[in-house]
Amino acid sequence: MNTTATTLKMIFDRWYALLKNFDASLNALTDEQLQHEIAPGKNRGIYLLGHMIAVHDDMLVLLGLGDKLYPELNEPFIKSPDKTVNDIPSAAALRACWSKQNEILKQKFDSLQPEEWFQKHTAVSAEDFAKEPHRNKLNIIITRTSHLAYHHGQFVLIK
Repeated sequence: MNTTATTLKMIFDRWYALLKNFDASLNALTDEQLQHEIAPGKNRGIYLLGHMIAVHDDMLVLLGLGDKLYPELNEPFIKSPDKTVNDIPSAAALRACWSKQNEILKQKFDSLQPEEWFQKHTAVSAEDFAKEPHRNKLNIIITRTSHLAYHHGQFVLIK
């Protein structure tokens, strides 16, 4: 295995392990428990789930892999704080979105060749990328992996 393949394997092993851990935590909670705050005055579990879906949806665009699957989740789960939007999807609907999204992301990720992960993402200009080649598609996965780990840490506090 060459250095590129090893690097990709390490990063994606961590990504998929964190998704598995998040799924285990999600599956251990009832829809009613998802209405609980992670701590008094903090986000509810349902908000964190919607937020994760909305953030991961952005990856499709950033990686040049297509349009968002759930653009309607951007307003209530990225642009707005928890409890400020009254009409949000049910926990069951968000669970279904999460599962479908993860399947589609895996299919799209698997379709990329190793060298494509080192190409620029769509939020960086060609000029900036020439100066900062670390602003590539793989870096999106690294930052989203950290984001997933952060919110999973919050998610496990729900009781």
